[in-house]
Amino acid sequence: MSDLKSKFLEVYSALKSELLHDPAFEFTDVSRQWVERMLDYNVPGGKLNRGLSVIDSYQLLKDGKELTDEEIFLASALGWCIEWLQAYFLVLDDIMDNSQTRRGQPCWYRLPKVGMIAVNDGIVLRNHIPRILKKHFRGKPCYVDLLDLFNESFQTACGQMIDLITTLEGEKDLSKYSIPLHHRIVQYKTAYYSFYLPDDYLDCFGHPDVIGKIGTDIEDYKCSWLVVKAMELSNEEQKKLLHENYGKEDPTSVAKVKELYNTLNLQGVFEEYESKSYEKLISSIEAHPSKAVQAVLKSFLAKIYKRQK
Repeated sequence: MSDLKSKFLEVYSALKSELLHDPAFEFTDVSRQWVERMLDYNVPGGKLNRGLSVIDSYQLLKDGKELTDEEIFLASALGWCIEWLQAYFLVLDDIMDNSQTRRGQPCWYRLPKVGMIAVNDGIVLRNHIPRILKKHFRGKPCYVDLLDLFNESFQTACGQMIDLITTLEGEKDLSKYSIPLHHRIVQYKTAYYSFYLPDDYLDCFGHPDVIGKIGTDIEDYKCSWLVVKAMELSNEEQKKLLHENYGKEDPTSVAKVKELYNTLNLQGVFEEYESKSYEKLISSIEAHPSKAVQAVLKSFLAKIYKRQK
């Protein structure tokens, strides 16, 4: 796996170099340095689960046959397109959520001299994807399908919209937050281009040093799995505490909400939910007629089950 990851990172360097010398734009030294710094800061710093899964999946679908150098390069290039897409979403998401940190470092827009230039940087990241596809896949039978696939970010944008505007409803009435609403948000916001599980669990209980960011779901009034479950399990007095403290930025209110989450044993509730979901997914996967597809789906599941970051 480490050898595969090092090859994957080599492809990042190659793609970055191509983009920094793209003949479609006449770079100055300053603009080239800006884009290079922006890419290095935002694209390769995460777990790379999504990108590496493309190579894993391709190998599994070929029944484990050894891939040629060209196949590894092309699968890696596609994997990096997903990482570019993820970087685009995260750069803009952090601005909208007023986040502080991402991947163990300050959010890109928080850096001196970056600020709202990050909005345009997000657009640049998004527009790098068709440049990569055009250079490496044009003329191949899958080219049009790939363009269609990467252009289909409508669901994610709508999921983000629901995530943002439901906070306005929640401020008026926290009881409007429900499991079906939460499912809609995560289904559209992240599931379309990867997979989902309640990331908001990590937002609250994950340590910033491990998950690489400071969670702000409580302060941001987010319709999270945790607050929905808390509303389900709370008595009237506990619901009153939630109404009074959820969505407040002061550390005392945040601490009171987290203390209630602990009192309700939401970590235990989540672990039970995760375990049951895992068993259900394994049963569904093993019902699929193709062993190769089963292997791909089980590989995905292994990456997220009992995930810590």
